[in-house]
Amino acid sequence: MAVNRVPILKRCRSLGLEPMFLGYDKKSRRTLTRSSRKVSEYGLQLREKQKAKFIYGVLEKPFRNYYDKADRMKGMTGENLMIMLESRLDNVIFRMAFARTRREARQIVDHKHVLVNGNPVNVPSYLIKSGDVIEIREKSKGLQRYKDILEVTGGRLIPSWLEVDRDNLKGTVKNLPTREEIDVPVDEMLIVELYSK
Repeated sequence: MAVNRVPILKRCRSLGLEPMFLGYDKKSRRTLTRSSRKVSEYGLQLREKQKAKFIYGVLEKPFRNYYDKADRMKGMTGENLMIMLESRLDNVIFRMAFARTRREARQIVDHKHVLVNGNPVNVPSYLIKSGDVIEIREKSKGLQRYKDILEVTGGRLIPSWLEVDRDNLKGTVKNLPTREEIDVPVDEMLIVELYSK
């Protein structure tokens, strides 16, 4: 399985991203010194795609599949793509504050700690639907890991499209998010332009 092993802060610097969008509260003291060359249109489009892939932890082939699926759906392709990425199970666990970062959320799902509508799901890319009930399984709720996570993520804002019961490590998806509710600094129109060439 392909794994991205590039240091997080280094990657954030190169993409011009704040680490807080990934759930990290670290700050990099280094500044990126780029040559004063003007970035081409293709360069800007590519950077937006890399940003989206990096934030959601998706590799090229699955990302392309998401784009193709979003293109076939009704409505704006870019918005559909962002909504699909946001409704991945690992991202929803992160948004519910049951994980410090999306990478940790992915690991929690991989280790079969998550139930969707009462059934165990260990696929991080599983797309949730409106009305789904997501919870950490009973056996795992007492683990020290979740007490530590809740302590760290206590002040995190929960998006309006989710309803979360922190004490029971359970949440409901009220509805799928709209593009306005997704606070990720990605210009999806540039991604659409890149793929539609």
